[in-house]
Amino acid sequence: MTPSVDATGQRYLEAIRGRLAGLIGWRRAAALGGLGVMAAMALPPVYFLVLLVPAFTGLLWIVEESPGVARSFFSGWWFGFGFSAAGLSWIGSAFFVDAPQYGWMAPIAISGMAAGMGLFTGAATALSRLVFEKKPMTTVGRVIVFSAMWILMEWVRGWAFTGFPWNLIGTVWVVSDSMIQLAAVTGVYGLSLLTVAAAAMPAVLADHGSLPHPRRSWVSVLAVFAVIGAVWVGGHIRLANAPFKAVPGVHLRLVQPNIPQALKWRRELRRSHVQKQLKLSLAPALAGSGSTPLKPPTHIIWAETSVPYILANTPGLSQVLAAAVPPGGLMIFGAPRASPAGVTPRQLWNSLQAIDDKGRVKGTYDKHHLVPFGEYVPFRDILPIEKLTAGRQDFSPGPGIRTLAFDGLPPVSPLICYEVIFSGNVVDAENRPQWLLNLTNDAWFGQSFGPYQHFASA
Repeated sequence: MTPSVDATGQRYLEAIRGRLAGLIGWRRAAALGGLGVMAAMALPPVYFLVLLVPAFTGLLWIVEESPGVARSFFSGWWFGFGFSAAGLSWIGSAFFVDAPQYGWMAPIAISGMAAGMGLFTGAATALSRLVFEKKPMTTVGRVIVFSAMWILMEWVRGWAFTGFPWNLIGTVWVVSDSMIQLAAVTGVYGLSLLTVAAAAMPAVLADHGSLPHPRRSWVSVLAVFAVIGAVWVGGHIRLANAPFKAVPGVHLRLVQPNIPQALKWRRELRRSHVQKQLKLSLAPALAGSGSTPLKPPTHIIWAETSVPYILANTPGLSQVLAAAVPPGGLMIFGAPRASPAGVTPRQLWNSLQAIDDKGRVKGTYDKHHLVPFGEYVPFRDILPIEKLTAGRQDFSPGPGIRTLAFDGLPPVSPLICYEVIFSGNVVDAENRPQWLLNLTNDAWFGQSFGPYQHFASA
Protein backbone atom coordinates (compact mmCIF):
# COMPACT_ATOMS: atom_id res chain seq x y z
CA MET A 1 0.00 0.00 0.00
CA THR A 2 1.41 3.39 -1.02
CA PRO A 3 1.80 5.77 1.92
CA SER A 4 0.31 9.25 1.74
CA VAL A 5 1.19 12.49 3.39
CA ASP A 6 -1.49 13.57 5.83
CA ALA A 7 -2.83 17.09 5.70
CA THR A 8 -0.78 18.20 8.71
CA GLY A 9 2.47 16.92 7.21
CA GLN A 10 1.73 18.52 3.87
CA ARG A 11 0.89 21.87 5.45
CA TYR A 12 4.14 21.69 7.46
CA LEU A 13 6.22 21.15 4.32
CA GLU A 14 4.32 23.85 2.45
CA ALA A 15 4.96 26.23 5.36
CA ILE A 16 8.71 25.56 5.18
CA ARG A 17 8.65 26.08 1.43
CA GLY A 18 6.73 29.32 1.84
CA ARG A 19 9.11 30.66 4.49
CA LEU A 20 12.16 29.88 2.35
CA ALA A 21 10.60 31.43 -0.73
CA GLY A 22 9.61 34.54 1.23
CA LEU A 23 13.10 35.35 2.49
CA ILE A 24 14.75 38.48 1.11
CA GLY A 25 18.06 40.28 1.42
CA TRP A 26 20.71 38.95 3.77
CA ARG A 27 18.30 36.42 5.28
CA ARG A 28 17.82 34.81 1.88
CA ALA A 29 21.58 34.80 1.23
CA ALA A 30 22.30 33.34 4.67
CA ALA A 31 19.68 30.62 4.24
CA LEU A 32 21.03 29.63 0.83
CA GLY A 33 24.61 29.67 2.08
CA GLY A 34 23.51 27.55 5.04
CA LEU A 35 21.88 25.03 2.73
CA GLY A 36 25.16 24.86 0.80
CA VAL A 37 27.11 24.22 3.99
CA MET A 38 24.57 21.53 4.87
CA ALA A 39 25.19 19.81 1.51
CA ALA A 40 28.97 20.00 2.07
CA MET A 41 28.56 17.90 5.22
CA ALA A 42 27.83 14.93 2.95
CA LEU A 43 31.31 15.16 1.43
CA PRO A 44 34.29 13.09 2.59
CA PRO A 45 35.22 12.47 5.32
CA VAL A 46 31.95 13.41 7.09
CA TYR A 47 29.53 11.50 4.82
CA PHE A 48 26.37 12.88 6.47
CA LEU A 49 24.43 11.98 3.33
CA VAL A 50 20.95 12.56 4.74
CA LEU A 51 21.65 16.32 4.83
CA LEU A 52 21.60 16.36 1.04
CA VAL A 53 17.81 16.00 1.16
CA PRO A 54 16.95 19.24 2.99
CA ALA A 55 19.80 21.02 1.18
CA PHE A 56 18.74 20.25 -2.39
CA THR A 57 15.02 20.18 -1.66
CA GLY A 58 15.29 23.62 -0.06
CA LEU A 59 17.33 24.97 -2.97
CA LEU A 60 14.81 23.70 -5.51
CA TRP A 61 11.91 25.22 -3.58
CA ILE A 62 13.62 28.60 -3.57
CA VAL A 63 14.46 28.42 -7.29
CA GLU A 64 10.89 27.41 -8.12
CA GLU A 65 9.60 30.52 -6.37
CA SER A 66 12.36 32.90 -7.52
CA PRO A 67 10.97 35.40 -10.04
CA GLY A 68 13.33 35.69 -12.98
CA VAL A 69 16.53 34.04 -14.15
CA ALA A 70 18.84 36.57 -12.51
CA ARG A 71 17.44 36.00 -9.04
CA SER A 72 17.66 32.25 -9.57
CA PHE A 73 21.30 32.66 -10.54
CA PHE A 74 22.14 34.44 -7.30
CA SER A 75 20.18 31.84 -5.35
CA GLY A 76 22.42 29.16 -6.81
CA TRP A 77 25.51 31.32 -6.34
CA TRP A 78 24.92 31.72 -2.61
CA PHE A 79 24.26 27.99 -2.27
CA GLY A 80 27.46 27.23 -4.18
CA PHE A 81 29.43 29.75 -2.12
CA GLY A 82 28.40 28.03 1.11
CA PHE A 83 28.98 24.57 -0.35
CA SER A 84 32.49 25.39 -1.57
CA ALA A 85 33.52 27.55 1.38
CA ALA A 86 32.76 24.64 3.70
CA GLY A 87 33.91 21.88 1.38
CA LEU A 88 37.16 23.60 0.35
CA SER A 89 38.10 25.34 3.59
CA TRP A 90 41.04 22.94 3.90
CA ILE A 91 42.93 24.72 1.11
CA GLY A 92 43.87 27.31 3.70
CA SER A 93 46.23 24.73 5.22
CA ALA A 94 48.58 25.05 2.26
CA PHE A 95 49.06 28.77 2.90
CA PHE A 96 50.10 28.16 6.50
CA VAL A 97 52.99 25.86 5.54
CA ASP A 98 54.89 29.14 5.12
CA ALA A 99 52.61 31.31 7.25
CA PRO A 100 54.77 34.48 7.38
CA GLN A 101 54.79 34.75 3.60
CA TYR A 102 51.47 33.25 2.54
CA GLY A 103 49.22 32.99 5.60
CA TRP A 104 47.47 36.28 4.86
CA MET A 105 46.27 34.83 1.55
CA ALA A 106 44.29 31.94 3.10
CA PRO A 107 40.93 33.72 3.64
CA ILE A 108 41.24 35.43 0.26
CA ALA A 109 41.94 32.12 -1.46
CA ILE A 110 39.06 30.30 0.24
CA SER A 111 36.59 33.11 -0.44
CA GLY A 112 37.80 33.53 -4.02
CA MET A 113 37.56 29.82 -4.71
CA ALA A 114 34.08 29.64 -3.20
CA ALA A 115 32.95 32.65 -5.24
CA GLY A 116 34.29 31.10 -8.43
CA MET A 117 32.69 27.73 -7.77
CA GLY A 118 29.42 29.53 -7.04
CA LEU A 119 29.30 30.68 -10.66
CA PHE A 120 28.69 27.10 -11.77
CA THR A 121 25.91 26.41 -9.27
CA GLY A 122 24.43 29.78 -10.15
CA ALA A 123 24.45 28.82 -13.81
CA ALA A 124 22.74 25.52 -12.96
CA THR A 125 19.88 27.21 -11.11
CA ALA A 126 19.57 29.97 -13.71
CA LEU A 127 19.29 27.45 -16.53
CA SER A 128 16.78 25.46 -14.50
CA ARG A 129 14.63 28.54 -13.98
CA LEU A 130 14.86 29.38 -17.68
CA VAL A 131 13.46 25.96 -18.58
CA PHE A 132 10.76 26.23 -15.90
CA GLU A 133 9.56 29.49 -17.44
CA LYS A 134 9.66 28.20 -21.01
CA LYS A 135 7.74 24.99 -20.38
CA PRO A 136 5.21 24.41 -17.60
CA MET A 137 5.80 21.08 -15.87
CA THR A 138 5.13 19.14 -12.71
CA THR A 139 7.48 19.27 -9.75
CA VAL A 140 8.82 15.87 -10.78
CA GLY A 141 9.74 17.37 -14.14
CA ARG A 142 11.42 20.30 -12.43
CA VAL A 143 13.44 17.90 -10.26
CA ILE A 144 14.66 16.13 -13.40
CA VAL A 145 15.56 19.41 -15.13
CA PHE A 146 17.27 20.76 -12.01
CA SER A 147 19.31 17.56 -11.61
CA ALA A 148 20.34 17.59 -15.27
CA MET A 149 21.46 21.22 -15.09
CA TRP A 150 23.44 20.57 -11.92
CA ILE A 151 25.31 17.71 -13.61
CA LEU A 152 25.82 19.76 -16.77
CA MET A 153 27.59 22.41 -14.71
CA GLU A 154 29.64 19.77 -12.87
CA TRP A 155 30.81 18.60 -16.29
CA VAL A 156 31.61 22.14 -17.43
CA ARG A 157 33.50 22.74 -14.19
CA GLY A 158 35.66 19.74 -15.07
CA TRP A 159 37.25 21.48 -18.05
CA ALA A 160 36.50 25.23 -17.98
CA PHE A 161 39.49 27.43 -17.07
CA THR A 162 41.76 24.31 -16.99
CA GLY A 163 39.13 22.45 -14.92
CA PHE A 164 38.50 21.76 -11.25
CA PRO A 165 36.22 18.71 -10.89
CA TRP A 166 36.64 18.55 -7.12
CA ASN A 167 33.83 17.55 -4.73
CA LEU A 168 31.42 16.35 -7.38
CA ILE A 169 28.25 15.26 -5.61
CA GLY A 170 28.71 11.68 -6.78
CA THR A 171 31.84 11.33 -4.62
CA VAL A 172 29.69 11.16 -1.48
CA TRP A 173 29.11 7.50 -2.33
CA VAL A 174 32.74 6.52 -1.78
CA VAL A 175 31.46 5.40 1.60
CA SER A 176 29.87 2.43 -0.25
CA ASP A 177 31.94 0.23 -2.57
CA SER A 178 28.72 -1.19 -4.00
CA MET A 179 27.26 2.20 -4.95
CA ILE A 180 30.34 3.49 -6.73
CA GLN A 181 30.26 0.56 -9.15
CA LEU A 182 27.80 2.65 -11.18
CA ALA A 183 30.73 4.91 -12.09
CA ALA A 184 32.19 2.07 -14.15
CA VAL A 185 29.21 2.49 -16.49
CA THR A 186 28.22 6.16 -16.26
CA GLY A 187 31.25 7.83 -14.74
CA VAL A 188 30.96 9.92 -11.61
CA TYR A 189 28.45 12.19 -13.37
CA GLY A 190 25.90 9.38 -13.44
CA LEU A 191 26.26 9.03 -9.69
CA SER A 192 25.86 12.79 -9.31
CA LEU A 193 22.68 12.80 -11.40
CA LEU A 194 21.10 10.04 -9.34
CA THR A 195 22.15 11.68 -6.07
CA VAL A 196 20.79 15.14 -6.86
CA ALA A 197 17.54 13.69 -8.19
CA ALA A 198 17.06 11.63 -5.02
CA ALA A 199 17.95 14.55 -2.75
CA ALA A 200 15.60 16.99 -4.51
CA MET A 201 12.67 14.66 -5.21
CA PRO A 202 11.07 15.16 -1.75
CA ALA A 203 10.21 18.65 -3.02
CA VAL A 204 7.13 17.06 -4.61
CA LEU A 205 5.69 16.27 -1.17
CA ALA A 206 4.84 19.93 -0.68
CA ASP A 207 3.26 20.32 -4.09
CA HIS A 208 0.52 17.74 -4.55
CA GLY A 209 -1.36 20.09 -6.80
CA SER A 210 1.18 19.59 -9.56
CA LEU A 211 0.27 15.89 -9.89
CA PRO A 212 -3.03 14.32 -10.99
CA HIS A 213 -3.20 12.25 -7.80
CA PRO A 214 -1.62 13.05 -4.41
CA ARG A 215 -0.23 9.56 -3.92
CA ARG A 216 1.94 9.93 -7.00
CA SER A 217 4.18 12.31 -5.11
CA TRP A 218 5.14 9.51 -2.75
CA VAL A 219 5.49 7.14 -5.69
CA SER A 220 8.02 9.52 -7.26
CA VAL A 221 10.06 9.75 -4.06
CA LEU A 222 10.02 6.02 -3.46
CA ALA A 223 10.86 5.29 -7.10
CA VAL A 224 14.07 7.30 -7.10
CA PHE A 225 15.20 5.74 -3.83
CA ALA A 226 14.32 2.33 -5.28
CA VAL A 227 16.73 3.08 -8.11
CA ILE A 228 19.44 3.79 -5.52
CA GLY A 229 18.66 0.45 -3.91
CA ALA A 230 18.87 -1.30 -7.28
CA VAL A 231 22.22 0.34 -8.00
CA TRP A 232 23.52 -0.86 -4.63
CA VAL A 233 22.35 -4.42 -5.28
CA GLY A 234 23.86 -4.39 -8.77
CA GLY A 235 27.14 -3.07 -7.42
CA HIS A 236 27.20 -5.69 -4.69
CA ILE A 237 26.67 -8.45 -7.26
CA ARG A 238 29.38 -6.99 -9.49
CA LEU A 239 31.90 -6.96 -6.65
CA ALA A 240 30.99 -10.47 -5.55
CA ASN A 241 31.67 -11.79 -9.03
CA ALA A 242 34.68 -9.65 -9.88
CA PRO A 243 37.82 -11.74 -10.48
CA PHE A 244 40.81 -10.78 -8.36
CA LYS A 245 44.08 -11.55 -10.07
CA ALA A 246 47.42 -10.58 -8.59
CA VAL A 247 50.34 -10.25 -11.00
CA PRO A 248 52.68 -13.16 -10.29
CA GLY A 249 56.09 -12.19 -9.00
CA VAL A 250 55.24 -8.52 -8.38
CA HIS A 251 55.31 -7.16 -4.83
CA LEU A 252 55.05 -3.40 -4.40
CA ARG A 253 56.31 -1.43 -1.43
CA LEU A 254 54.80 2.04 -0.96
CA VAL A 255 57.08 4.27 1.08
CA GLN A 256 55.43 6.89 3.32
CA PRO A 257 58.07 8.91 5.23
CA ASN A 258 55.58 11.18 7.04
CA ILE A 259 57.62 14.36 6.53
CA PRO A 260 55.80 17.64 7.34
CA GLN A 261 55.55 19.94 4.33
CA ALA A 262 57.13 22.80 6.27
CA LEU A 263 60.33 20.73 6.56
CA LYS A 264 60.29 19.03 3.18
CA TRP A 265 62.34 21.53 1.17
CA ARG A 266 64.67 22.83 3.85
CA ARG A 267 68.11 22.57 2.32
CA GLU A 268 69.82 21.24 5.46
CA LEU A 269 67.22 18.44 5.82
CA ARG A 270 66.88 17.19 2.26
CA ARG A 271 69.64 14.60 2.57
CA SER A 272 68.13 13.15 5.75
CA HIS A 273 64.71 12.98 4.07
CA VAL A 274 66.17 10.83 1.30
CA GLN A 275 68.03 8.67 3.81
CA LYS A 276 64.82 8.09 5.77
CA GLN A 277 63.07 6.85 2.65
CA LEU A 278 66.02 4.64 1.72
CA LYS A 279 65.89 3.07 5.19
CA LEU A 280 62.17 2.37 4.82
CA SER A 281 62.75 0.93 1.36
CA LEU A 282 65.38 -1.50 2.67
CA ALA A 283 63.54 -2.50 5.85
CA PRO A 284 62.71 -6.22 6.21
CA ALA A 285 59.21 -7.24 5.20
CA LEU A 286 56.86 -7.42 8.17
CA ALA A 287 54.81 -10.50 8.96
CA GLY A 288 51.54 -10.74 7.09
CA SER A 289 48.17 -11.89 8.40
CA GLY A 290 48.39 -15.02 10.53
CA SER A 291 51.76 -16.70 10.29
CA THR A 292 52.34 -16.02 6.58
CA PRO A 293 55.33 -13.71 6.10
CA LEU A 294 55.17 -11.02 3.43
CA LYS A 295 57.42 -11.53 0.45
CA PRO A 296 60.20 -8.99 -0.10
CA PRO A 297 59.33 -6.18 -2.52
CA THR A 298 60.22 -6.30 -6.18
CA HIS A 299 59.38 -2.65 -6.84
CA ILE A 300 59.68 0.41 -4.60
CA ILE A 301 57.32 3.38 -4.99
CA TRP A 302 57.96 6.79 -3.46
CA ALA A 303 55.62 9.79 -3.43
CA GLU A 304 55.39 12.94 -5.54
CA THR A 305 58.62 15.03 -5.34
CA SER A 306 59.91 12.60 -2.72
CA VAL A 307 63.39 13.14 -4.16
CA PRO A 308 64.05 16.86 -3.55
CA TYR A 309 66.84 17.04 -6.13
CA ILE A 310 67.12 17.20 -9.90
CA LEU A 311 68.48 13.74 -10.66
CA ALA A 312 70.47 14.71 -13.76
CA ASN A 313 72.16 17.60 -11.93
CA THR A 314 73.12 15.65 -8.80
CA PRO A 315 76.15 13.40 -9.41
CA GLY A 316 75.98 10.07 -7.64
CA LEU A 317 72.34 10.39 -6.60
CA SER A 318 71.09 7.72 -8.99
CA GLN A 319 73.58 5.23 -7.51
CA VAL A 320 72.50 6.11 -3.97
CA LEU A 321 68.88 5.43 -4.90
CA ALA A 322 69.80 2.30 -6.83
CA ALA A 323 71.19 0.75 -3.65
CA ALA A 324 67.58 0.39 -2.42
CA VAL A 325 66.23 -1.09 -5.66
CA PRO A 326 65.56 -4.85 -5.48
CA PRO A 327 67.60 -6.90 -7.99
CA GLY A 328 65.85 -6.84 -11.33
CA GLY A 329 63.24 -4.42 -9.98
CA LEU A 330 62.59 -0.70 -10.10
CA MET A 331 62.23 2.33 -7.89
CA ILE A 332 59.52 4.74 -9.06
CA PHE A 333 59.61 8.18 -7.47
CA GLY A 334 58.62 11.79 -7.93
CA ALA A 335 61.24 14.51 -8.46
CA PRO A 336 61.63 17.83 -10.22
CA ARG A 337 63.20 17.56 -13.68
CA ALA A 338 64.89 20.32 -15.66
CA SER A 339 65.83 20.82 -19.29
CA PRO A 340 69.51 20.16 -20.05
CA ALA A 341 72.07 22.86 -19.27
CA GLY A 342 72.40 25.40 -22.05
CA VAL A 343 68.90 24.86 -23.38
CA THR A 344 66.82 28.04 -23.38
CA PRO A 345 64.31 28.83 -22.21
CA ARG A 346 64.98 26.69 -19.17
CA GLN A 347 62.04 24.45 -18.31
CA LEU A 348 61.14 22.67 -15.08
CA TRP A 349 58.76 19.73 -14.76
CA ASN A 350 57.06 17.94 -11.88
CA SER A 351 58.00 14.42 -12.88
CA LEU A 352 57.78 10.73 -12.16
CA GLN A 353 60.96 8.78 -12.85
CA ALA A 354 61.89 5.12 -12.64
CA ILE A 355 65.40 3.72 -12.13
CA ASP A 356 66.67 0.16 -12.06
CA ASP A 357 69.16 -1.45 -9.69
CA LYS A 358 72.03 -0.06 -11.78
CA GLY A 359 70.80 3.52 -11.44
CA ARG A 360 69.66 3.77 -15.04
CA VAL A 361 66.54 5.83 -15.78
CA LYS A 362 64.01 3.45 -17.33
CA GLY A 363 61.09 5.80 -17.77
CA THR A 364 59.86 9.35 -17.19
CA TYR A 365 56.49 11.04 -17.06
CA ASP A 366 55.99 14.81 -16.72
CA LYS A 367 52.84 16.10 -15.05
CA HIS A 368 50.71 17.85 -17.66
CA HIS A 369 47.74 19.12 -15.64
CA LEU A 370 49.34 21.66 -13.33
CA VAL A 371 47.78 23.28 -10.26
CA PRO A 372 47.15 27.02 -10.81
CA PHE A 373 48.97 29.13 -8.20
CA GLY A 374 50.47 25.96 -6.76
CA GLU A 375 52.77 24.97 -9.64
CA TYR A 376 52.44 28.00 -11.88
CA VAL A 377 50.98 31.48 -11.68
CA PRO A 378 48.42 32.30 -14.38
CA PHE A 379 48.89 35.76 -15.90
CA ARG A 380 52.25 36.05 -14.15
CA ASP A 381 52.98 39.33 -15.95
CA ILE A 382 49.93 40.85 -14.26
CA LEU A 383 49.65 39.12 -10.88
CA PRO A 384 52.43 40.14 -8.44
CA ILE A 385 52.44 36.87 -6.47
CA GLU A 386 54.55 33.74 -6.25
CA LYS A 387 53.44 30.13 -6.49
CA LEU A 388 53.21 28.07 -3.31
CA THR A 389 55.66 25.33 -4.26
CA ALA A 390 59.40 25.66 -3.75
CA GLY A 391 61.36 27.71 -6.26
CA ARG A 392 60.44 30.83 -8.14
CA GLN A 393 60.22 29.31 -11.62
CA ASP A 394 56.90 28.00 -12.85
CA PHE A 395 56.62 24.34 -13.73
CA SER A 396 56.00 23.54 -17.40
CA PRO A 397 53.22 21.14 -18.43
CA GLY A 398 54.23 17.77 -19.83
CA PRO A 399 53.04 16.49 -23.22
CA GLY A 400 50.06 14.62 -21.77
CA ILE A 401 48.75 11.24 -20.69
CA ARG A 402 50.92 8.28 -21.68
CA THR A 403 51.29 4.59 -20.91
CA LEU A 404 54.65 3.40 -19.62
CA ALA A 405 55.94 -0.15 -20.05
CA PHE A 406 58.46 -1.43 -17.51
CA ASP A 407 60.10 -4.84 -17.34
CA GLY A 408 58.27 -7.05 -14.87
CA LEU A 409 55.21 -4.78 -14.58
CA PRO A 410 51.96 -4.54 -16.54
CA PRO A 411 51.60 -1.35 -18.66
CA VAL A 412 50.80 1.57 -16.36
CA SER A 413 49.28 5.03 -16.69
CA PRO A 414 51.27 7.34 -14.38
CA LEU A 415 49.49 10.31 -12.80
CA ILE A 416 50.71 12.96 -10.41
CA CYS A 417 48.60 14.52 -7.66
CA TYR A 418 45.26 15.93 -8.75
CA GLU A 419 45.55 14.68 -12.33
CA VAL A 420 43.72 11.61 -11.07
CA ILE A 421 40.47 13.52 -10.42
CA PHE A 422 39.80 14.29 -14.10
CA SER A 423 37.23 11.65 -14.97
CA GLY A 424 37.80 10.16 -18.41
CA ASN A 425 41.26 11.71 -18.80
CA VAL A 426 43.51 9.34 -16.91
CA VAL A 427 44.51 6.82 -19.60
CA ASP A 428 45.76 6.84 -23.18
CA ALA A 429 42.75 5.52 -25.11
CA GLU A 430 44.94 4.19 -27.94
CA ASN A 431 47.45 2.44 -25.67
CA ARG A 432 45.42 1.44 -22.64
CA PRO A 433 47.23 0.48 -19.44
CA GLN A 434 46.36 -2.33 -17.05
CA TRP A 435 46.67 -0.22 -13.92
CA LEU A 436 46.96 3.37 -12.68
CA LEU A 437 49.73 4.75 -10.48
CA ASN A 438 49.08 8.08 -8.77
CA LEU A 439 51.99 9.71 -6.96
CA THR A 440 50.88 12.51 -4.67
CA ASN A 441 52.03 14.61 -1.75
CA ASP A 442 49.06 15.68 0.36
CA ALA A 443 51.27 16.78 3.24
CA TRP A 444 50.37 20.31 2.14
CA PHE A 445 46.98 19.79 3.75
CA GLY A 446 47.96 17.95 6.92
CA GLN A 447 45.09 16.18 8.65
CA SER A 448 42.39 18.35 7.06
CA PHE A 449 39.53 17.14 4.86
CA GLY A 450 41.64 17.68 1.71
CA PRO A 451 43.44 14.31 1.52
CA TYR A 452 40.17 12.44 2.18
CA GLN A 453 38.44 14.29 -0.64
CA HIS A 454 41.41 13.69 -2.95
CA PHE A 455 41.21 9.96 -2.23
CA ALA A 456 37.45 9.95 -2.83
CA SER A 457 37.82 11.74 -6.17
CA ALA A 458 40.53 9.32 -7.25
